[in-house]
Amino acid sequence: MSVRQARVTPFWSWLALIAGLYLAFLVALLFALAARASPRQVWETLGSREILYATGLSFTTCTLSSLLALLLAVPVGYLLSRGSFRGKAWLDAALDIPIVLPPMVVGLCLLVFFQTAAGRLIERAVPFTYAIGGVVLAQFVVGASFAVRTMRSVFDHLPSRPEEVAMTLGCSRGQAVWMVTLPAARRGMFAAFSIAWARGLGEFGPVLVFAGATRLKTEVLPTSVYIELTGGHLEAAVAVSLLMVALALAVLVAVRLVGEKL
Repeated sequence: MSVRQARVTPFWSWLALIAGLYLAFLVALLFALAARASPRQVWETLGSREILYATGLSFTTCTLSSLLALLLAVPVGYLLSRGSFRGKAWLDAALDIPIVLPPMVVGLCLLVFFQTAAGRLIERAVPFTYAIGGVVLAQFVVGASFAVRTMRSVFDHLPSRPEEVAMTLGCSRGQAVWMVTLPAARRGMFAAFSIAWARGLGEFGPVLVFAGATRLKTEVLPTSVYIELTGGHLEAAVAVSLLMVALALAVLVAVRLVGEKL
């Protein structure tokens, strides 16, 4: 071992110890959760009519809100990455508002907005308050901020040279972005969609305040946990939580595996 390696070994050892302790704590939390309910209790809870409905609604609303978030994140992320205009820093900061606001406040903002004249006009066409549309909108508002951040980072790391070459060959800016930049950004687009989906899956505060937690109507998995807990059914809440943990881990694995193949 060289002198340089001997000097840095204690430093890296301390960093590894810190990371290992934190990882062990997370694993201990998950094991404690898994040990709280028996496999039979988990199976019975997840097979109930209410939880099956909540699971299906969660998949549907998370997918819709994530697609909407991606449709917003691609152009806005590109604008923030490649654009140069007055007020860019303020726009960049404003897009983080849903991230830094308390979740309940996000839901309250949505609820109050749809009590205004503009909000009531929108609801004449599409119902949102205490409706399934409200679940999608609440998930979208928060998930879109994370998707925009992801897409901006993607465009920041993509070289602009291929896009400029395409423009010198006769492409417009839009054609160059469509044919050159977006295909190169497909990994980032998948990551942005997945992050928004995972965030939507765990969204509780805005959904509860704006869409409610009516069983067999606006109940999604996070609100199922809340309903079961408030009803004193701890094992059922644990079962639903385990399902959400499994889905979140599946999203993480998908981002790693599918992202590497794209």
